[in-house]
Amino acid sequence: MYFGYMNRNYEEELDIPVGPDNNVDPGGDRGQPTHFYPRRNRFLFTVIVPKDWGLERKITWLLTVRGKTNAAKGWLQPEWEINDEIMMMNSAGGADLQNQAPVITGPGPQTVTLPNTVVLSVVAQDDGRPNPQRVAVDPEGNSTGGQGLSVRWLHYRGPAGVTLSPGPAAFGYKKPVEARTTARFKTAGVYVLRAIASDGSLEAFHDVTVTVK
Repeated sequence: MYFGYMNRNYEEELDIPVGPDNNVDPGGDRGQPTHFYPRRNRFLFTVIVPKDWGLERKITWLLTVRGKTNAAKGWLQPEWEINDEIMMMNSAGGADLQNQAPVITGPGPQTVTLPNTVVLSVVAQDDGRPNPQRVAVDPEGNSTGGQGLSVRWLHYRGPAGVTLSPGPAAFGYKKPVEARTTARFKTAGVYVLRAIASDGSLEAFHDVTVTVK
């Protein structure tokens, strides 16, 4: 089951640690994000269930913010089975049945001591589909086609106060794209920084766990 979220504003970023206010039932911690960016963010984490998981059983992601609890429920409805074609149809780039998701590689776990920073770099490659000359606009009015392959870094899990620079995404077409970021931290803790490669229709990501002492 795939989960994402819709943050109903354009500016505020929220941090909700895993626990009573950020919980998946059953399981508690299922790899869900703890840092929430504005607007829509799809297909962020998956929950794998046994093949005999009955139709009546549900996975529920519960988020409580300022006293209000939001619930996202998932169950194995056969008509909702998802694949790459369905993912592409839910994107602004449209469904190109020959399109393959990008491939992204990067570093393993890192350890850093405050106030030091850590420099992270990933490399992504793509098959050049869909055609980058086809410009598309998503429901929020953002142009997501027309640039080929893009790679961006974000704060996925961990305490608040991470600064990633440079912030903008790196772009390329029919060539490897390298995206480098310098991460600065305010407090000690365990963080997950995620690099996302997108061809406008399909995405791939690489997570780096950073332990800050």
